[in-house]
Amino acid sequence: MLRKLDQLIILFAAVVITVCSTTTTEGAKPNVTHIQFYMHDVVGGSNPTAVRVAGRISNHTGSSPIAATFGSVYVMDNPLTATPDPNSTLVGRAQGIYAMSSQHNEFSVLMTLTYVFAADGPYNGSTLSVVGRNPVMDEVREMPVVGGTGLFRLARGYCFARTHSTDQMDAIIGYNVTLLHYYNSKAI
Repeated sequence: MLRKLDQLIILFAAVVITVCSTTTTEGAKPNVTHIQFYMHDVVGGSNPTAVRVAGRISNHTGSSPIAATFGSVYVMDNPLTATPDPNSTLVGRAQGIYAMSSQHNEFSVLMTLTYVFAADGPYNGSTLSVVGRNPVMDEVREMPVVGGTGLFRLARGYCFARTHSTDQMDAIIGYNVTLLHYYNSKAI
């Protein structure tokens, strides 16, 4: 048999758990947000925004350019703009890592990145996190949004990526993002 003190402790713990779990999003409907922007991935030149930090130690001797890049890892801090023009309004940065993850048949990367939106913009410094496979030669690629902060707290959704243009290894990629997220200004 439980003693009275043990019963009170269990009752108190149950009340605390109930209060904590119902104050965040209970009854709240998710917000739906659509965002369009362009990411500028600059690998070459004197001011790259993506830098290779790991890869094959020896030269690859095979004939496959896909196999030759397998294992290369890049760290990025790419600008996000409102239009494909690099001089258009800066809306944020894409910060993270991408790794060449395919050895055969298609050029694909594993992307782990966070879109950090400008503090003075409409999304007020909020972030979105994307983790997924990106088969870069496909016309349109879909990747999952797995989280977010600020206005995009508890975000989930997807983004479509479409290459706008390339110049050797540099690329401008358009992103169309659809999000479900919760934001409660009273919780901050």
